[in-house]
Amino acid sequence: MSETASLFQALRQAVDPAVAVAIEQLVREGPDRALSRINVLDFAARTGLDEELVLAGFLHAARLKLFDLSWNVLCPGCSGVLNAGASLKSVDHHSYHCALCAAGYEPTLDEMVEVTLMVNPRVRRITAHAPHELPPWEYYRQVFWSSGIDLPEERFDELVDRFAIEVVELPAGDKAILSLNLPAEFVIVFEPVTHAAQFIDVKGEPTRERQQLSLVYDNIQAPTGTMEARPGPLRLMVENRTDARVLPSVLIVGEVLHDLLGRRKPFMTAKRLLTNQTFRDIHRTDTLNVDQRLKITSLTFLFTDLRGSTALYERVGDLAAFDMVRAHFKALQEIVATEAGAVVKTIGDAVMATFPTPDRAMRAALRMREAMDRLNALSGHDDLRLKIGLHEGPCLAVTLNDRQDYFGQTVNIASRVQGSVDSRHIHASAAVVGDAAVTAVLEAAGLSPRARPSLLRGIAEEVMLFEIP
Repeated sequence: MSETASLFQALRQAVDPAVAVAIEQLVREGPDRALSRINVLDFAARTGLDEELVLAGFLHAARLKLFDLSWNVLCPGCSGVLNAGASLKSVDHHSYHCALCAAGYEPTLDEMVEVTLMVNPRVRRITAHAPHELPPWEYYRQVFWSSGIDLPEERFDELVDRFAIEVVELPAGDKAILSLNLPAEFVIVFEPVTHAAQFIDVKGEPTRERQQLSLVYDNIQAPTGTMEARPGPLRLMVENRTDARVLPSVLIVGEVLHDLLGRRKPFMTAKRLLTNQTFRDIHRTDTLNVDQRLKITSLTFLFTDLRGSTALYERVGDLAAFDMVRAHFKALQEIVATEAGAVVKTIGDAVMATFPTPDRAMRAALRMREAMDRLNALSGHDDLRLKIGLHEGPCLAVTLNDRQDYFGQTVNIASRVQGSVDSRHIHASAAVVGDAAVTAVLEAAGLSPRARPSLLRGIAEEVMLFEIP
């Protein structure tokens, strides 16, 4: 049996059978482009498979070295990839600048860092493994633009012809002279390898006189700037002083290009991956450097704790109580995982979990309460009474005690919200209950949250909490 066949056999034993078949078919039969920057969410949608099962499948496949993960910092404007690395540790700048959009951004893990996969070259060699050999517009498709751009598969060249005046492949050390005719439009000479941009504001009366522009690409500083020109002939001289091929592209910044860049589809964000249980199980450590502090603008935290656990140990004895508590942990962890969340840590009888959206956390909380009722029914006693608190807000992804964790006031408040619970009611902050998707979840369950102004320990101002009966 070949090494690749053995890897696929191991994959089939670890993940959902339908997902394993779909991944193997992709590797064996998919076109090169489909294996270069794989969008897991798009793959799930196209195959009709469950997102969480597909994500787990690809994560296990990456663990087996069938694929390589890439963490890509994106420009929110054009969805261009500003930086790519093999781990989240590569996201180490306080800000990233996009030359195409002429804007700088502070990276967040919500929508500015995507996670994609590429087939490992030992499994199958594809053209994107040699990116500097890709045709120019394939380089844009497979290297520069993120997997969140919904690029058309058919007639793409025709679309490009409507906004691209010229594109040239310039090997290392070469020069080229381009004779162009500038339209009365805003034009950019953009180079996607070095991320260099020269803006040309073309306006005024047309001219027959030849205008000139010289651009030099080097490894020190990418040229950028703005100049004015008149509609008419332009002699563009470009020189490549880098040690790799560059692709100077003369683009019309108009409706066609804006429409293309506006075609977006969901993609796997770093936040979504960090809140995935399979990822945390596989990558328990080594996700972040100890000195990294990466921002997340919105994350939902769920804290639980068993009420009266000390009395439980006294009543039924250590062994029986331990079995009951272990059953409770197992039930909670399964619910968290199926609602796209992840258990960050357990402390005694308490659980801290994260979810990408408030509605996922609320569904998990309601299911947890039902699970405890079932466990109590099996034991014949009302011993497992769970306190559940929910809060949503910004935080920092950090490494604490050799594990990936979260830090900030949102985490503190979420813990205090759980601490305010003294019954089987779920307590949630206004940030959670005010979410439209949470409202839909509660209405579907026939539940009406009740407002309850509360003072939380360590929080100076009164906080509005909501009881979910």
